[in-house]
Amino acid sequence: MITGTFLKNFTALALVFMLFGFSALWFNQTLLIAVPFIILFTPLLLFVCIYKTDWLYYALLALLPLSTEINFTEALGMDVPDEILMMLLTGLFIVKVIHQPEAFPRNVMAHPLSWLLVLLVVWLAVACVYSMDAWLSIKFILAKSWFIVPFVILPSMLFTSKKSFKRLGLLLLIPMLFVVLQTLARHAYYNFSFEGIKNILSPFFRNHVNYAAMLVCLLAVATTMNALTPKENKYRLWLQLGLLAGFIAIVLAYSRGAWVALIAGAIGVWLIKKRLTRWMIGAGIVCLFAIITLLMNNNRFLRFANDYNTTIFHQDIADHLAATVQLKDVSNAERFYRWSAAVNMIAEKPATGFGPNNFYQYYKPYAMSPFKTWVSNNPEHSSVHNYFLLTALEQGLPGLLFFCLLFFGMIVYSEKLYHALNDRFYKLIALCIGVVLIMIGCLIFMSDLIETDKIGSLFWLSLGLLIVLGEKLSMEKKQMAGK
Repeated sequence: MITGTFLKNFTALALVFMLFGFSALWFNQTLLIAVPFIILFTPLLLFVCIYKTDWLYYALLALLPLSTEINFTEALGMDVPDEILMMLLTGLFIVKVIHQPEAFPRNVMAHPLSWLLVLLVVWLAVACVYSMDAWLSIKFILAKSWFIVPFVILPSMLFTSKKSFKRLGLLLLIPMLFVVLQTLARHAYYNFSFEGIKNILSPFFRNHVNYAAMLVCLLAVATTMNALTPKENKYRLWLQLGLLAGFIAIVLAYSRGAWVALIAGAIGVWLIKKRLTRWMIGAGIVCLFAIITLLMNNNRFLRFANDYNTTIFHQDIADHLAATVQLKDVSNAERFYRWSAAVNMIAEKPATGFGPNNFYQYYKPYAMSPFKTWVSNNPEHSSVHNYFLLTALEQGLPGLLFFCLLFFGMIVYSEKLYHALNDRFYKLIALCIGVVLIMIGCLIFMSDLIETDKIGSLFWLSLGLLIVLGEKLSMEKKQMAGK
């Protein structure tokens, strides 16, 4: 039976909704339509913030594959709603630590990887001081902070049991499976064509590269969950069907970087099990320096300059792959153009760089004209397409050093955990993290995905989970010592 109080409340909310709905139409501001929902859900949000903060975190994990990029102005954009939740969790954590300093997880403060992260953040601040555009750099550091708190610090407070790790996997995988299934269904309308994949990823992903990058990383998570699920478990078949859909989707995503990352991940399993990650990193660095020396000698790199008229984008995957091998694909040719700018920018400011988030504003005068392509006007404001170069040119060579120490340290530490932990459950999680990091390493060599909400979240979450597993290893050693 409808009461008078309910009718009054319903009428008031309906009027508020109509008021803002008409205002949105009148002023052509669609975001005004969200105001009634904010009013309606604010009391619930306050309750969750105060009494059920962990729900916010679980919502953040589930919304990572589903969030979309919204540009409020030409200079201000945000991934919604995941970045909003990151900021909210960061603010709540800061308030809690101010009132209860002992709430800061001790294992985070004591971990060696945390100190490498501190070095990286301190140098970020130094690079910001010397930035060509300090405001852009400040925005970058703020965004970095609300990634680090939820994904590096909070896992030590939330993921303390096997059940919580399983929940983490499901919260990432189930929403991603939804994205995969609806993508496959929409892609079928285009006969699963190479050109068609670009038309169907909105609103969840900007392009097929971002989509395939997150998918290939979560395939490692799904594979690990499958290995940890008993054969008699009735849900294991559904997990395997989801894995099958994921592997089909990664093929049909037509992302060369994700395909390479998948192969690298498979090799990474072998490297970690054989304790060879240090050798892999060392050999990779030596090969990189050798290639750079070879290219710089007598300006051999100019031989790779593209033909402006024949370097095009191909709509057929076979032609696209053939053009890649022949160095006539526009996306790779444009990479060479921007990489030439990055190298010259590093030479100009090797110590402090141009400042975080400053590549786009300053790179074009430093790019070499022989490498220019027909997409070099860069209307999307995309970056250098190599995270290592991006770090060096924006934060200087010290910034690149600190990032490499952290990144490679994470890979080596995951190998150490895999061999040191006795519990099979945590061993396989350590292996999974190491594989994901190796795949991210491949991806960021051809892109800047750590600065996106999808891969950036997985990268920093990997660091947070390694710290949690380090605590598990300490507990195992204490138990062994007590026997």
